[in-house]
Amino acid sequence: MREPATEPGRAAGPSRRATRGALCALAAAALTLPLLGAAPSEARPSTARLQQAFSAAAAEYDVPRSVLLGVSYLQSRWDAHGGAPSVTGGYGPMHLTDAEAALAASEHHAEGTEDPRGDDARPALRPEERAPRTTGLPDRLTTLPKAARLTGLSPELLREDPAANVAGGAALLAEAQRRLGEPPSDDPADWYAAVALFSGADDSASAAAYADEVYAVIRSGEARVTDAGQEVALAARPDLAPDTSALDRAGLRTASAAGTECPRTVSCEWIPAPYEEFGDGDYGNHDRGNRPASQPIRYIVVHDTEGAWEGVLDMVQDPTYVSWQYSLRSTDGHIAQHVKAKDVAWHAGNWYVNAGSIGLEHEGFLAEPDAWYTEAMYRSSARLVKYLSKKYDIPLDRQHILGHDTVPGPTSGTIPGMHTDPGPYWDWAHYFELLGRPFEATAGKNSDVVTIRPDYSANRPVFTGCESAGEPCATHGSSAVRLYSDHDENAPLIKDVGLGRAPTTGVNDLSSRVSTGQQYAVADRWGDWTAIWYLGQKAWFRNPAGQPAAVPSKGLVVTPREGLESVPVYGRAYPEKEAYPEGVPAQAVSPLPYTLPKGQKYVTGGKVPGEYYYAVTFDEASHRVVTGKDLYYEIQFGHRVGFVRAADVTVTSS
Repeated sequence: MREPATEPGRAAGPSRRATRGALCALAAAALTLPLLGAAPSEARPSTARLQQAFSAAAAEYDVPRSVLLGVSYLQSRWDAHGGAPSVTGGYGPMHLTDAEAALAASEHHAEGTEDPRGDDARPALRPEERAPRTTGLPDRLTTLPKAARLTGLSPELLREDPAANVAGGAALLAEAQRRLGEPPSDDPADWYAAVALFSGADDSASAAAYADEVYAVIRSGEARVTDAGQEVALAARPDLAPDTSALDRAGLRTASAAGTECPRTVSCEWIPAPYEEFGDGDYGNHDRGNRPASQPIRYIVVHDTEGAWEGVLDMVQDPTYVSWQYSLRSTDGHIAQHVKAKDVAWHAGNWYVNAGSIGLEHEGFLAEPDAWYTEAMYRSSARLVKYLSKKYDIPLDRQHILGHDTVPGPTSGTIPGMHTDPGPYWDWAHYFELLGRPFEATAGKNSDVVTIRPDYSANRPVFTGCESAGEPCATHGSSAVRLYSDHDENAPLIKDVGLGRAPTTGVNDLSSRVSTGQQYAVADRWGDWTAIWYLGQKAWFRNPAGQPAAVPSKGLVVTPREGLESVPVYGRAYPEKEAYPEGVPAQAVSPLPYTLPKGQKYVTGGKVPGEYYYAVTFDEASHRVVTGKDLYYEIQFGHRVGFVRAADVTVTSS
């Protein structure tokens, strides 16, 4: 099916091509001039400028507007991010990459000094932090300079001006079509291979997966208001069937998905983490297992890499370093699997969680609010998580799809060193929409439980310490909501006794904040404020009806059983001493420095058995899964989850 011949900003016939100079002038005017070809009095509505820029660029470069809109949506959801680069140095609505300029200043690491294994049965593992390499950058990270050559526009303009950026993306698509030997066409079905090449992927599977996702966007249609207040829409084309055959002539390498555990709807390759002995009886960088036959996989842990793709792959292939199951690439959502799901990776800093989880590392940086994640990576990650959730029966909620920042310290001494990624700028609401589990109200307005759900774009809490200690971070949308000791923003912040320091607004300080999708029992209400039970305290957050930070919900809650003044909270659900067989040393069931007091309630994610995986040697013959009689409930206790013994609590429905 062809594009409508009368679409705005695109006339039919050979005369539709505007002059290159006119388009450059349009871009240079920074979206403030009338639409190209319109009379001066016909100035564009301020909220329609970006939509018109897509039409103008499509006309100039003979690219179907739906293709241009679809590619841009998959890159940025049409957002401009104020000219700030993504995690891989991509700029503007088209995510034109200039990584050499952007990544050199983007080498941050998540705060924390945790032992990634978190297993008391062996010495702590403290791998040296490394700066992932940014030399020898691949073509997918240098598309902006190429767009500058094709358009004649300056790199600065392509980075900073959305109209210029869109023009640059259209020029790259047109150039890809020419490289394929294909003529310009009004039919979006003819642009599949060019879209695949636009991804920058060097293998056919990754390029095809990217193009498939773009065409899924075109078929479904999209409409949204961007971060700059621009109204952009892409009409649905449900019957569009692209011609995929031209991709065979693109000359891309063939990458095998052999050995991977991924859905067919993503591109995935096997880059194994080594299981090797080295040094004096030491080994790495994971443990062999037999999950889920030996023990369930209960959790998926979302991380960010704190480094660029190539360097991250270097690290996970080092036997002396740590490991995780999957890495996800920002530019196109490509996935590399490193550790089989049956095996236990060293990634979360808590051995109980490691033994029952799968770790996903997303290319990105916690402390760079403007270093945004691409839609391609969000979508690829969501497809992978849905696949893993179905395969291993993992609930799609925030007590089972954990951020690394919600994994508890296993013991009191480990709490201050636990990592805090993916941080307050990961868009949990959008992620769970892609997972098919949006956070919606499930109860009346005076419910006993709330689900945290601020408007990501409008919710802009102040954070500090992104660039230097105490300095404000760039203002940005966030999934986080701040907590106070009273219904007053001048009241002290909630304190986390486990951290042993005064709470701050630091980007890595989790003392006094909750995150989108987390659920808590309501403790009180006062005007526009709601209080929840949090770390054994009453914690307040602003929750006005006109701009709510949470929605009313149902859920199961735990409270100390009758006769108990309080109950201990644990960072791991380990078996009782009597459950350990001969040859397996019993692990301490040590409470954290918190208690759950009488009268307080906490939402539970369900019951789990006391369980410990003993795997401290390279020889798998000595590995054992110990399961006790003691049962626990996982609870949303603070920002991080925790565990309480089932015998200590009563469970009720909210």
